[in-house]
Amino acid sequence: MLSDLDLIREFVQNSIQKKEVLLSNPMLTAQTVYKTNQLSAKSEGVIAIAQLSNTLSEFSISPKSTQWNLINQALAEYSYLLKGEVDSRGFYQYQYCEVPKGYQMHCTKCVILWRAWWKYRKYTSRQGIPLELLIRTRDSWYPIRDLTISDGLLYIKTLGTEIALSSDDLVTWLSKADVSKIKEIPSTET
Repeated sequence: MLSDLDLIREFVQNSIQKKEVLLSNPMLTAQTVYKTNQLSAKSEGVIAIAQLSNTLSEFSISPKSTQWNLINQALAEYSYLLKGEVDSRGFYQYQYCEVPKGYQMHCTKCVILWRAWWKYRKYTSRQGIPLELLIRTRDSWYPIRDLTISDGLLYIKTLGTEIALSSDDLVTWLSKADVSKIKEIPSTET
């Protein structure tokens, strides 16, 4: 039987390849309905949608789903990230984003980025720009120069800006591929 994460990965992969899907486990069902792949949670209804008729694959994801973290993890593995605001149905849109060669994308709560930062902050003291961890802002990837916590907010400093996020906010970031393989960076898998 497929785990929740494995089923979500199959849903994402089939949707990207414009294939119909029919999968199920005790918690989730993925099926094709009217040229649309849908992922449903047994207790929540439809939580993810992918239009098979669109030229470019795009996903709509419910932020209220109990599977939110796993869906974000699977989409990040296939280089899809959050774009824009909530639509009229209450879903976020995810689109493909080119990941620079040698990096791995993560979509996690800020606290996971904070943990990774503490393990690799030594690179910031070197000459030049630290390129071990990057964050997406203004439709581009920027190196993280510093992270600080104050009054319950995480402040991320890049070359041109500072981003303030709550510790529960999701953030999309990149780590060097060799850095991300080290066991210290935790997974969001539950």
